[in-house]
Formats: sequence, structure tokens, C-alpha cells
Amino acid sequence: MAIPWIFTLLYGLLGATLVQADPQPPAVLNLGPEVIREHLAQALEKHHATAILQQLPLLSAMRDRSGNIPMLESLMRTILRYIVWMKVTSANILQLVVEPSTYDQELVVRIPLDMVAGLNTPLIKSIVEFQMNTEIQALIRVEKSKSGPAHLNLSDCSSSESTLSLSLLRKLSFVVNSLANNVMNLLLPTLPQIVKSHLCPVIHQAFEDMYESFLKLATAPTPLSPGALELSLLSSAIQDSNIRLNLKAKLLDSKARVTNWFNSSVASLMETTPDGLPFSLVVRQDLVNAIVTTMVPKEELVILLKFVIPDVARQLQMNIKEINAEAADKLGPTQMLKIFTRTSPQIVLDEGGATAAQNVVLEVFPTNTDVRPFFTLGIEASYEVLFFMEGNRLRLNFNNISIERIKLMVSDIKLFDPEVMKDTLIKVLESTLLTNENGKLRIGVPISMLKALGYEKAEWSVSKGFLKFTPASS
Repeated sequence: MAIPWIFTLLYGLLGATLVQADPQPPAVLNLGPEVIREHLAQALEKHHATAILQQLPLLSAMRDRSGNIPMLESLMRTILRYIVWMKVTSANILQLVVEPSTYDQELVVRIPLDMVAGLNTPLIKSIVEFQMNTEIQALIRVEKSKSGPAHLNLSDCSSSESTLSLSLLRKLSFVVNSLANNVMNLLLPTLPQIVKSHLCPVIHQAFEDMYESFLKLATAPTPLSPGALELSLLSSAIQDSNIRLNLKAKLLDSKARVTNWFNSSVASLMETTPDGLPFSLVVRQDLVNAIVTTMVPKEELVILLKFVIPDVARQLQMNIKEINAEAADKLGPTQMLKIFTRTSPQIVLDEGGATAAQNVVLEVFPTNTDVRPFFTLGIEASYEVLFFMEGNRLRLNFNNISIERIKLMVSDIKLFDPEVMKDTLIKVLESTLLTNENGKLRIGVPISMLKALGYEKAEWSVSKGFLKFTPASS
């Protein structure tokens, strides 16, 4: 049965922080403009966007446009007599630009295009080439859904004549230059529309693929020991230049049964990806604690002190002798100690770092055959928590245990002040409880999205109520 005082330290340490943290999403993946533009560029490459640009039907597009304008039809027929073929000979997509829109929940994506087109004419033997530079602009918006979470959509994809520039690469004869200039004049109103009609569907599909890959990355199951963590989309948002995926979570046991849900909706915004870093993963404190509880559940430890830590066993016997010499003489070679963890370690995240609180019941038996302990103590303990990254795994370790309070719950030897054995109890807990718990935590938690986003190392930091991961600076 839990004694009310046992939880005093735990609630005192956790209360204010958890109140602050609860309205936030359980986890948030912030994707900065660097990640967005790189992954969208990769998606465009997979969809052969440059090959599509090289296949733009320039002649037929000019012919179609001139047919709608009688003044141009005669000019077009004249020009066509001098063109044997015409095509885009090279195409490049330059670095994309992702920036916030003037409207909330909207990003602007600019995709600069650099192309060289060539035409052949009987007037000369060489190819006449001219440079074409233009830009496609699209918007990423948040769209609400009646049947599911808000998601992102790419829309308003267009290419404007104002972003188009055409220039002849090398001067030839007066007649050829004049012909090339006429062709470029015809292309000027035609090219933006043809680029839009052929490339925008590809850009839209590339964005859908990129967004889907981000979702799969964010929601990939994370194996724990035991069980697993599964994240799913709570909502999508845009904040400044970032795509923000708000995530809900559930924890599974070793048989894939759900043991804990974290489904809170967004009430206010967290800090975005700081200092222009590519991405950040932010995890709420109660979810961190649930993961630790999965890996380090409540349990009972039984230790034969003289066999495991003989020096500490002798020190404990001396403490008991101060209380009751007769009782100390009854401690045999198999003197036994039982530790019951009433709570799993509960981590507190704050600006100064991380600490943990845990409630423990400790019983001392004269031998391993006794059923009645000499005494039972309730202990409120706290630890320093050290997070560190090894490869793509987050690991944590408990260090520097301190005992905040000791309560004598039951005594069969006499009433006494348990403070007399505080130093000994610290050594007992360090050698048994911390060693056991750190062993369970040693496997760590894989952060699989790190390499998937193109980064080898990550850094962690804590703020009030949150644990944050960002790419390492070096």
C-alpha cells in the first residue's frame, strides 16, 4: 500500500513543470527550409524534372499560341521556314528558395530554372543557342480536413513572364541574329505557360512524395527494450519558415498491446527550429517519462549483501549495532536486503539540466530465510540525469544519487532515526538500484530520422518540460 508521504518529493518536483507541458503536443518535428528545399530537390530529381524540361515542345507551343493571334500567324509561318528543329539542349534546376509568405500558415517555394535552347537553320551550319532563365513559384498551405488531421498541400504553381529572361549566347550574322530575336520574342509570352503545364504537375507530385516521406519518417515505430513507441500525426502546421509536424504517441508493451496514450491537441506553440538549424525533434517531458517507465518498470530487487557488496554490508551492520547491538549480532552471512521501487524514475527537465525522482521501500532481513524484516524504510531519492548520443541512439544514465528524505515505516528492533544510516543507504542504492536501472537503459532509444534527414550526429538540450534534438554543429 502506498503511503501518502512517499509521493511528496515526486509531486513537488514534477507538478509545476507538468502543468506547463501538458497543453503542448507530445512530440513535434520541426523541418527548416534547408531540409525542405533539399528533399524537394531530391524528389524533383527522382521525377526526372530536368528531363521533362529538355522535352518541352517549344515549336508546337509557339505554333499553338500564334494560331490564336492572327497577327502572329503570318510571322510564325515566315519564321518556321527558316527553322529545321528547335529544342532545349540543357536544363538545370538551381537551388530552391523556401521562405515565409505574407500570409499565416503559408510558405513560398521558388524554383529557378536555367535552360539553354538551340535551333537549327539552313542559313548557317552551326546551332543557334540562347539562354532561358525563369522561375516557378508555388505555395505550401495548411488545409484542414473534416475526417483527419490538418495536412499540407502545394498549390498556385505558376511561372510568370516577369521572371523570364532570354539572351542569345553568341552573335552570328545580322539575318540569323534577327531570326533568333524574333524566336525569343515569340517565346517570351509562351514559355511561362508551357513550363507551368509540363512542370507544375511534377512539382506537385514531388511535394506529395516529400511530405509523405516526412510523415513516414516521423511516424516510424521506435523499438524500446521492451516494447515500442509509435508516433502518428496530430496536425500539420507552418511556423515562420518551418514545416511543423505535431505528433501524438502511444507506447506498446512486448506483446504490442497499448499501455499508454498521448493524444493532447495543440494549445500553444513551442519554440521553432533555433538559429536556422535544419530540423529539431522536441519531446514533451511526460512522454520522456513514459518511455523511461517502459524501459525501467517498477520492480523488486533482492540482494544478499555480504556476497554482492561486502564492504557496504559491514557498514550497515555497524549502523544497526548503534541502534541495537543484539539485532546486529543476528545478521548472518546471508543477510538480505529487498528494494521495492514504488515508482519508476520520474525525470524533470529544466533549463539547468535534468534530474530524476524515485520512491523506494527498503527492507533489511537478518538472513535469507527470515520472513520478517528488522525494519522497513521509505526513501525519497533523486539523481542527476545525463543524456548523451552514441551514433543514432539516445542514451541516458543516472548519477550522483542523493536521499532527500528517509521515513521509518516499520521497525522490529526499536524506534530509531534512520538518518544515522543515510550514507550507507546511498552506497546501497548506488551499488544496486542505480546499477540495475542504468543497465536497463544502456540499450538507448534509436533516433532513426537523424540519418534519414542526412545528418550523422545530433545534440540534445533541455528546456522547461521538453527534451530537444538538433543536428550537431560539427
